[in-house]
Amino acid sequence: MPEQRWYAAKGREVSTVDTTALELSKEPLVELHLVYVGYVDDGTDVFIVPLSRHHDRDEQLDRVLIGELDEDPRWVYDAMRDRRTTPLWLDLFAARHEHKELRFHLEPGAEIPLNLPGDIVSTEQSNSSLVYGDSTILKLFRRLEPGLNPDVEVHDALHSRNNRHVAPLLGFLSIEGEQAKGQEDGTIAMLQTFLPAASDGWSLAVASVRDLYAEGDLHPDEVGGDFASESFRLGEATASVHADLAAVLSTGSFDASQLGGVVAGMNSRLDAALEVVPELAPYADGLRARFAELGELDEPIPVQRVHGDYHLGQVLRTHLGWTILDFEGEPARPLAARRGLDSPIRDIAGMLRSFEYAARHLLVEGHSDPQLEYRANEWAGRNRQAFCDGYANVAGRDPSEQPALVRAFEADKAVYEAVYEARNRPHWLPIPLNSLAKLAQLA
Repeated sequence: MPEQRWYAAKGREVSTVDTTALELSKEPLVELHLVYVGYVDDGTDVFIVPLSRHHDRDEQLDRVLIGELDEDPRWVYDAMRDRRTTPLWLDLFAARHEHKELRFHLEPGAEIPLNLPGDIVSTEQSNSSLVYGDSTILKLFRRLEPGLNPDVEVHDALHSRNNRHVAPLLGFLSIEGEQAKGQEDGTIAMLQTFLPAASDGWSLAVASVRDLYAEGDLHPDEVGGDFASESFRLGEATASVHADLAAVLSTGSFDASQLGGVVAGMNSRLDAALEVVPELAPYADGLRARFAELGELDEPIPVQRVHGDYHLGQVLRTHLGWTILDFEGEPARPLAARRGLDSPIRDIAGMLRSFEYAARHLLVEGHSDPQLEYRANEWAGRNRQAFCDGYANVAGRDPSEQPALVRAFEADKAVYEAVYEARNRPHWLPIPLNSLAKLAQLA
């Protein structure tokens, strides 16, 4: 588990490990293992690990072999990569299967393909997904918490709006709250309509940056791969989904006292980040000044349900336009916080940060020079503005006209990124540090 990208306990000292196995099928034997990991610094995480067991060793599955047991079936494999067992998930959804603690919920009118193997999505990070043909995708939430997962909750609520920028929910798998260490039932997986022939926003944006770097003396708007028109349309799609979220789920506003709580949370996250990333220390005072600007705002701030972890990797481009995925929120935040109300500016700031990442990630991969640094800044600035223009075209308000909000949320996101990079991709750490240096020095 510690070698997996979805393992959220990196950097924490483990004190105890316990497991519970829930049987999904007998032949072949597929078990859903709940792994309870306790930490020296207090707290417990519950990770979801599906395993398949076979009587005979299958050499074609050697790359996903977990180990060998003394009892039969003895050969244990990663069930998410065992194509002989992946059709089981669809069968259980189609049957609305219920077994002890588990409940497979199916949306009214949902059509589920049968006898179809699923293929793992190799780019997954905090979760794992299986794609079935060109119609269906299953997302397994690797970390179990009590309460309905926001991804399921939001997609279910948006069903009535028929928003073309959100893929329909087909069903979800829940587990009784006791197994999730809480009173509420937890969410193990969700089933959703798959979008074939779609390109993710990150890949498209990076291709645009490469096109720009390949041209010696052209500006972003002069290059064939200019991305600004797509950024504009993505801003429109984001505003459309925000409007529908406000229409079907709770809304409110933060007064000065509540904004003080938001600022305190940002400072607390910075304190924790400084323990992990000492390189943040020179910027700490400047960042706290950015957070303080948020608490000094005179008018209440509108809040609603938001995406919570918005970036170019969470959007897909099809021939019909942009589709927004993964309304789970930042996996590192507690579930209750991810289901709470927040400013839409958090999502906007997340996407603005993602444009910075797309522009600069090649610079940390060995392509850095002063000229490319200038071109990266130019690309990021052009696409950030295009995104805000598109958002304003639908929402009627330009988010860039709220600079204190944008700066504070961008700084908070960049602090989160610094911790993530330090733990997972240390060579990418200069990307958030570069942005934090700029934010900290703003007057």
